[in-house]
Amino acid sequence: MNTETRPAITVSAGSKRISEFSLLHWRPLLYHQAMSHSQINGTAFLYDPILQKHKTGCTHPEKRQRLTAIMNGLKQAGLWELLQHPAIRPATATDLTTIHDPQYVDHIRQACEAGELFAPDDVTIGSPGTYDAALMSAGAVLTAIDTVMAGQASNAFCAVRPPGHHAERNRAMGFCFFNNVAIGAKYLQQHHGIRRVAIIDWDVHHGNGTQQAFYDDPSVFYFSIHQHPLYPNSGWSHETGTGRGKGFTLNCPVPAGSTNTDYNRVFQDYLRPALVRFRPEFILISAGFDAHHADPLAGIALNEKGFKELTHTVMTLATEYSENRLISVLEGGYDLTALAACVTSHIEALLDAS
Repeated sequence: MNTETRPAITVSAGSKRISEFSLLHWRPLLYHQAMSHSQINGTAFLYDPILQKHKTGCTHPEKRQRLTAIMNGLKQAGLWELLQHPAIRPATATDLTTIHDPQYVDHIRQACEAGELFAPDDVTIGSPGTYDAALMSAGAVLTAIDTVMAGQASNAFCAVRPPGHHAERNRAMGFCFFNNVAIGAKYLQQHHGIRRVAIIDWDVHHGNGTQQAFYDDPSVFYFSIHQHPLYPNSGWSHETGTGRGKGFTLNCPVPAGSTNTDYNRVFQDYLRPALVRFRPEFILISAGFDAHHADPLAGIALNEKGFKELTHTVMTLATEYSENRLISVLEGGYDLTALAACVTSHIEALLDAS
């Protein structure tokens, strides 16, 4: 697949901004009861309290309250009881080293065992509980994969922290220590025989770590739509892969102010044709919700409806090419109210497709 000749991406800016959100209460319990016993059993939600052992302080954007807000939002919307809640098995150091250097994994473990806060870079904070939380975070993705591949759920959402898509082979950055989605892609290939994995990254920041992991790999297609310029200042449209991986990375940088309409156009004009050619057997989403207009760390103007539309688009592609198999993994999203509303809309769409 060659994306070299695609036209430059130009999107319009500006959006009607909304100041309030309301959680939807319309979904009746009959939704669950109406499912045939022969159907795959819906959507799995992966969470474990150990994820809250990763402490960054209440003033840090990537704080423990993010997961609490998500769960409260789902309960208020009447969705919590519609979801499966499988127990997570933590990842092992061996799982992590499918993507990360063993010396780096050991360095993070030792830093956590030292019993103090530490800062791998200017914005990333680790604590004594970070390593255990990170193992559980990656393990949530692996557990979700096993659950979906066993036919026990058709899709899954992993409510995890620390996030992962900035973590490089031997470097923590951007709030991330280990790359959850990249580790999941390797696990799919090594343990479930999946040949072609697509990773769709709609976090507002470019997933430099995920791109690095698969930049020369034609078996993993990486797509990222992200605000540019913005941290980490990578993800230019000319970055399309190298060697045998040339053409299997598709970056779609968009300017601040981009709207639901702009994102939908990129998905239809760029992502869909690319996946038609790639024909993924499994889809992973790096689901950051920091492209919401209320997020304090960026300037994109999506709303809850926009994220639901993106989810429906990706689920349609999963239906066409990957037997509905899809797992979504939390990345960013730092306004608690917006995060809860966006995840609720996202999971509604996952339930619609399950």
